[in-house]
Amino acid sequence: MCTQEAFQTQRSQLVGLLVSGSLEGFESILDWLLSWEVLSWEDYEGLSLLGQPLSYLARRLLDTVWNKGTWGCEQLVAAVREAQTDCQALELSSCWDPHSPHPARDLQSHRPAIVRRLYSHVEDVLNLAWEQGFISQYERDEIRLPIFTSSQRARRLLDLATVKANGLAAFLLRHVQELPVPLALPSEDAACKKYMSKLRTTISAQSRFLSTYDGAENLCLEEIYTENVLEIRTEMGLARSPQKSPATLSLEELFSTCGHLNEDADTVLVVGEAGSGKSTLLQRMHLLWAAGRDFQEFLFVFPFSCRQLQCVAKPLSVQMLLFEHCCWPDFGQQDVFQFLLDHPNRVLLTFDGFDEFRFRFSDHERHCSPTDPTSVQNLLFNLLQGNLLKNARKVLTSRPDAVSALLRKYLRLEINLKGFSEEGIELYLRKCHREPGVADRLIRLLKTTSALHGLCHLPVVSWMVSKCHQELLLHGGGSPKTSTDIYLLILQHFLLHASPPDSVPHSLGSRLLRGRLPTLLHLGRLALWGLGMCCYVFSAKQLQAAHIDDEDISLGFLVHAKSVGPGSTTPLEFLHITFQCFFAALYLVLSTDVSPSLLRQLFSCHGPRSSLLARLLPTTCVPRSERKEGSLAALLQEAEPHNLQITAAFLAGLLSREHRGLLAECQANEEALLRLQGRAQGCLSRSLHQHFRSIPPAVPGEAKSMHAMPGFLWLIRSLYEMQEERLAREAVRGLTVGHLKLTFCGVGPPECAALAFVLRHLRRPVALQLDHNSVGDIGVEQLLPCLSVCKALYLRDNNISDRGICKLIEHALHCEQLQKLALFNNKLTDGCAHSMARLLACKQNFLALRLGNNHITAAGAQALAKGLRANTSLQFLGFWGNKVGDEGAQALAEALGDHQSLRWLSLVGNDIGSVGARALALMLEKNVALEELCLEENHLRDEGVCSLAKGLERNSSLKVLKLSNNCITYLGAESLLQALEKNDTILEVWLRGNTFSLEEMERLSQRDTRLLL
Repeated sequence: MCTQEAFQTQRSQLVGLLVSGSLEGFESILDWLLSWEVLSWEDYEGLSLLGQPLSYLARRLLDTVWNKGTWGCEQLVAAVREAQTDCQALELSSCWDPHSPHPARDLQSHRPAIVRRLYSHVEDVLNLAWEQGFISQYERDEIRLPIFTSSQRARRLLDLATVKANGLAAFLLRHVQELPVPLALPSEDAACKKYMSKLRTTISAQSRFLSTYDGAENLCLEEIYTENVLEIRTEMGLARSPQKSPATLSLEELFSTCGHLNEDADTVLVVGEAGSGKSTLLQRMHLLWAAGRDFQEFLFVFPFSCRQLQCVAKPLSVQMLLFEHCCWPDFGQQDVFQFLLDHPNRVLLTFDGFDEFRFRFSDHERHCSPTDPTSVQNLLFNLLQGNLLKNARKVLTSRPDAVSALLRKYLRLEINLKGFSEEGIELYLRKCHREPGVADRLIRLLKTTSALHGLCHLPVVSWMVSKCHQELLLHGGGSPKTSTDIYLLILQHFLLHASPPDSVPHSLGSRLLRGRLPTLLHLGRLALWGLGMCCYVFSAKQLQAAHIDDEDISLGFLVHAKSVGPGSTTPLEFLHITFQCFFAALYLVLSTDVSPSLLRQLFSCHGPRSSLLARLLPTTCVPRSERKEGSLAALLQEAEPHNLQITAAFLAGLLSREHRGLLAECQANEEALLRLQGRAQGCLSRSLHQHFRSIPPAVPGEAKSMHAMPGFLWLIRSLYEMQEERLAREAVRGLTVGHLKLTFCGVGPPECAALAFVLRHLRRPVALQLDHNSVGDIGVEQLLPCLSVCKALYLRDNNISDRGICKLIEHALHCEQLQKLALFNNKLTDGCAHSMARLLACKQNFLALRLGNNHITAAGAQALAKGLRANTSLQFLGFWGNKVGDEGAQALAEALGDHQSLRWLSLVGNDIGSVGARALALMLEKNVALEELCLEENHLRDEGVCSLAKGLERNSSLKVLKLSNNCITYLGAESLLQALEKNDTILEVWLRGNTFSLEEMERLSQRDTRLLL
């Protein structure tokens, strides 16, 4: 029994208990109290204030409950106990009457179970409620705001149901009852339950804090985690229609049923560039599972790091891997392992950082015994193939360069991790800086510095901006433009914080750098040796051999890694692989042992296994080992090429004019630095020229085309890091291609800035194709400097919104060369239509505008029609996959009746019916230029087709009419046949996918072969 006096005596402990968890835990307690009617609706609203500190809400809850007497105090203690038990529960009790006469009351009574049941399905339920008219689009969008977690969205939906009297509560009560219940443990085995409890506790402790990017403090993952953009990768032409954008999904949907490459495979691959948040994504997954909030179809989760697994030298069996290198069962080891073998579908294994695994994937050596040991690489490869623990789910993260075609054969699903969206960057900074005004000032700074804003799509850069906010805002840290700038800024931050107060100036001057030069060289030696040895986790012996002492470690760039095995001492690793590359580049610049002549291989585009580090790395930077020098040099040739490319880009940035003075004062020989700089510039220029010379000659009658090879973007990025206008101009002097293709190349805002920096110096106009990348609005802004040399710009599937396109068009109005824009599969709405109309009205040499598969409605089409009336040059207009409807089709048809140049018009999938068809038929009667009209996947039916047939009778220009999938019957086809008798210009009429019988199709084909059925 808990009296009010005892409750008040323990108030401080209760506050500590309520704030020790996450906001999710606190809200779960509120769910229980609301369901037991301890809290009134007014009480609950007062305790659900957004933006208030958790400690404030906890104290307010204690005050509210204390005022309700002893019963209320006892119920709060019970609610805390239930919330803690609920986090570990595998099965939810959810018995309610789905047809209750009091649905709102039942929603409240069963609120905890309903929130848990809704968690993984809230997006689908929201969409269904909106489609059935229970909530408005505004209400749906308010609940879906990115600041809310899935459980918070579920609670807001339930809150909305209590105040709406339109049947929403009854709908939810029925629909939630049909959602799947998390599965229970299929065995009562005590050893399994004990082991599962220990595993959850262990993983919860490992996942609760985010320390990957910070050696000085731990960040609560629950408070700082921000969703990244996840897209399903599909094979072109196979897994999805070319008219559809890549499907996006949330972390909770990682094991959804869509987008599978191989239904029989077990492995999900998450691909992202260095710093895109792959490790944090897995950590979030582990935490959600350990807290019982998601992924509850798995009873056992085993997390592994590939960089640490490769340090394991002894042979391993599956049992040894799971128990010795993850979590050891206290008793019943054989029973637990047998359970895992019997129920592999309840097991999830995660492997982080496959790109840091020194062994290349191979399927040559098959190993099928879970108890027999084998090499760690063979064990991992057979797990991924499904030869071991078949049907257990595996999640693998990697950078793109390490994923081979052979590995993709064994993938169930491949996910592209795109980093932060613009909204994600802002949300992350607000989570990091809750002090009034700080986040607002940082966000304003980013929005006025597009280059830095573009870099922040990588979470690791957003973290650095957050850490360096004082340098950026208070001490005039400037506005970093390149990756090198931001890494030098974080170096300044760590150096300043490791120095006594007032002992150094508040800037990265030579005195600050020179004072720590020995430490920087020690770290640089270690970093470069590690890259050459594919070593990213350093033992005490390796640190000692590299002369790393406690003072070097105290700087903060080396942090503790997880132990790689039982009994081993805690190793150290760099904060992030990009920091290891940065320090390696810093060593190459600051060390007197590096000859400028050795840079040629560093900036070479040749094969991935060149002898780069073997010749570039002086023997003095290698810790002593038992290997001979010659053998070590051979190993250095195996350094991972993507790490060397990052290092080379940092090296180019450090040798830039802006940083030359800083480094020269730390160099004993300034002439040596200048020689190094000159050689790097020459190597970069020659490598680009060599790349251009390798382009095949143009096919006769066609423009010379170049599809960028893997090394091209890296060389362009290195050139941008160096910030030498003269070098950029000289580098593209020999580029004579008419079409530059960079599709599926991972082009984001930083790459856009680099491309614009170089391509703006082209002497001839070029068509720039950037389809299927991550350009976004920030990237569009970065491309503007090179828009004047673009005759065409293709930006399909790039997550671009109205804001980015309006900026692009404002600039394009002054670019005489630009004649084509392809913007399909983005996020465009009616908001950009007026800008598009202005583009058409003002540019009388504009030829093609493709806006397919966006979100343009009748209002947008009507606005665009005004620009079409004033245009005399447009030849191609693509509108498929929008929602212009009859009104939009009518506006476009009226504008195009007298248009003299348009040859191709696509209105596929636009909800056009018979009214729109009549307007288009009138357009056909007047228009004398249009050659192809695409109207597939609308609702024309026979009435609309009959109208079009009348228009065809008087048309003399149309050659192709596409009417597939329009619910047309034989009656509509008959009217087309009558029109074709009077029209000998038309060559094809597509009628596939309509409602014809086999006999009717045969009869129609015989009557006129121009009908394609």
